[in-house]
Amino acid sequence: MPPVDPNAFTHWTSLGLSPIALQLGPVAVRWYSLAYITGILAGWWYLLKLLDQPGAPMARRHADDFVFDATLGVLLGGRIGYVLFYRPDYYLQHPVEIFKLWEGGMSFHGGAAGVLIAILFYCRRKGLNWLRVTDYIACVAPIGLFFGRLANFVNGELWGKPSTVPWAIVFPGAGDVPRHPSELYEAGLEGLVLFAILSLLFWKSDARYKPGFLAGSFVLGYGVFRFIVEFFREPDEQLVEFARVTHLHMGQWLCVPMILVGLYVVLTAKGRRQRVEPVAGDASVA
Repeated sequence: MPPVDPNAFTHWTSLGLSPIALQLGPVAVRWYSLAYITGILAGWWYLLKLLDQPGAPMARRHADDFVFDATLGVLLGGRIGYVLFYRPDYYLQHPVEIFKLWEGGMSFHGGAAGVLIAILFYCRRKGLNWLRVTDYIACVAPIGLFFGRLANFVNGELWGKPSTVPWAIVFPGAGDVPRHPSELYEAGLEGLVLFAILSLLFWKSDARYKPGFLAGSFVLGYGVFRFIVEFFREPDEQLVEFARVTHLHMGQWLCVPMILVGLYVVLTAKGRRQRVEPVAGDASVA
């Protein structure tokens, strides 16, 4: 990219943003933490709306119980995934740093795996259909993704590649180079657009009666959107060489199996269509 005048572009520091939302004496409340809390609460509320519709695979009481399991799955899976996929050498040398979740460092792929495991164990305990419950959780997931990506932007992290597009931003720590605000691209595609797609499928079609269709659509949609955005995103500092050698970012390699699995689950969902039985004790299910 030819030399450009960084003053001709918006600087992140001029937006009045800070990773810290509120300072309570020695305690700093970070936007990153609030994003997770907001995503979980908003997702819980929306899940209850979905369960009010005919054909729900679980009762509202199950959703209330599952919130803790889902939160644990997101946090543990997201952190473990980040440690294993993105910075294994660093955390092997600094194991205490693994527990500093408030400083960021979460992997979506790890968090997704954690939630899937949590759903599996919960459904086995309660005798619920794992795949159909996953369909409903998938409709909720983009809400958390949206707030999480906004928090990345507020933190001034995970910036994009150098660019001269009018909306490029100069991020602190990334030199005097305007860059794609790739965090906002992800918030829009993985959050808003994917939420809209799944909402249309749920509310305007019979997708929820085809076990796996909504979950597969989420996995496929996320995989495609993330794969595309990674072309505009700077690879993690410790994975620059990996991206150069393999010609793809770590996030893209992790999305390839997601795309394949999601496509398979969607294409085979019609064959799993079944008569939906009401959940015992839930008058809203018909």
